[in-house]
Amino acid sequence: MKVVKELKFWINSYNDVKAAADELQLAFEYVKEGIVSEEEVDSHYSHAIGLIEDLELKNMLRREEDKLGAVLKINAGAGGTESQDWASMLFRMYQRWCENKKYKITVTNWQDGDDAGIKTATLQVEGDLAYGFLKCENGVHRLVRVSPYNAQGKRMTSFASVFVVPLVDDTIEIEVNAADLSWDTFRSSGAGGQNVNKVETGVRLHYLFKDPDTGEEQEIVIENTEGRSQMGNRENALRLLKSQLYEIELEKRRAAQAVIEAGKKKIEWGSQIRSYVFDDRRVKDHRTNYQSSDVTGVMDGDLDEFIKAYLMEYGGGE
Repeated sequence: MKVVKELKFWINSYNDVKAAADELQLAFEYVKEGIVSEEEVDSHYSHAIGLIEDLELKNMLRREEDKLGAVLKINAGAGGTESQDWASMLFRMYQRWCENKKYKITVTNWQDGDDAGIKTATLQVEGDLAYGFLKCENGVHRLVRVSPYNAQGKRMTSFASVFVVPLVDDTIEIEVNAADLSWDTFRSSGAGGQNVNKVETGVRLHYLFKDPDTGEEQEIVIENTEGRSQMGNRENALRLLKSQLYEIELEKRRAAQAVIEAGKKKIEWGSQIRSYVFDDRRVKDHRTNYQSSDVTGVMDGDLDEFIKAYLMEYGGGE
């Protein structure tokens, strides 16, 4: 049924584009005879172009993992309170974007900053093509502004990193070796009722991942404090672990596909992908050179044009 649904989408979308193109051609013929106005032709043209661009964008999201949900983690960089405040601003930006897309969001981990903002937070996003869109946000985000935390009112630069992996579902089989798993429990912090400070509902999962190809080992640590029951938090932590293991496998596939080297550099973890300069009213993506002067709109979750520019330039190359 999934395959049939996807095929129907492409067939119906093609028919919609063809019908719009035919209407545009007809309107162009009629304007010569004075039957329709030039404004009506422009309207038909805009409609046809919009349908084609939407279809091209969807065509950039045809990889297996693009259809999945996403796990988005934000970490404050060095710089203390200013960077922690910047991390919380990014968290709100993605939260608003998800709400605009009608995606279901769940905060699975949250660590408050020392004085303001957050040190780290993890957002679980469920919805069609969530990972396909959000994978564009992987990397380091740079803020330049006059800091309210600087007594001299100086311009400061802050960094926060965003890490996005696919949220695996029941259709993806990931093997987890139980012998390499260990658990810690702790008391969750924040709102949640009387049991929060009395019962150890928070869980911390440790997994020793061994690369089957190279034999290298790395420890994966995942915290989950979302639920009020330890069992529920354990189940979700395992799901997040599977998502991270799936991302490791995807990275291997990408490396094996001889992706254009320049394109690979653009999506590497740790690369500075976007600058938000509040004083100059400018947000610029360094990979595509797309920029916007609507800083307020961007911080309120208006990211679609940035995502579209990235996918149209790099989606096919992947």
